[in-house]
Amino acid sequence: MTLKEKYKKEVAPAIMKEGGHKNIMAVPKLEKVVLNAGLSKALKDPKYFDIIENTLSRITGQKPIKTKAKKSISNFKIRKDLVVGMKVTLRGKRMYDFVEKLINVTLARIRDFRGLSPRAVDSNGNLNIGFKEHIAFPEIRPDEIEKIHGLEVSVVTTSKNREQGLKFLKLLGFPFIEAEKRG
Repeated sequence: MTLKEKYKKEVAPAIMKEGGHKNIMAVPKLEKVVLNAGLSKALKDPKYFDIIENTLSRITGQKPIKTKAKKSISNFKIRKDLVVGMKVTLRGKRMYDFVEKLINVTLARIRDFRGLSPRAVDSNGNLNIGFKEHIAFPEIRPDEIEKIHGLEVSVVTTSKNREQGLKFLKLLGFPFIEAEKRG
């Protein structure tokens, strides 16, 4: 069963019943997934652009767009309109396929992974995960790597608040660690 089928058959009815929603459109759903990587090292090494572009396009199957600085910051040696990052936005079928792969394969490949922190969910119910090493993704073969870099994955939902978003993401299958009780 794909993630989209699981959402329609199990997750949405469970949230409707538990949350007291009368309309299926009030149930939270995945809106988009955004992957982004910073290019701070590219100021010294121009080859770094190609490495990150290749990595993001392999992971997502889409060509990344370049993000530019909105204003100059002298302490970071950044000028206005300088390319400072790359990002890819996934929606629809590609988004569901990516999230399914993220839950079932990628998170399990992270070194010393014990679960996602519930604090990774923001006040709007969106999940933000930072990867220190991009080699956790199955499309990246470790023997072909020149440089290891980090990237961030943001899973954007239509949840109203943090609690609703956390409950929705748990039902989808994201492995959250339980909050430790202090006593």
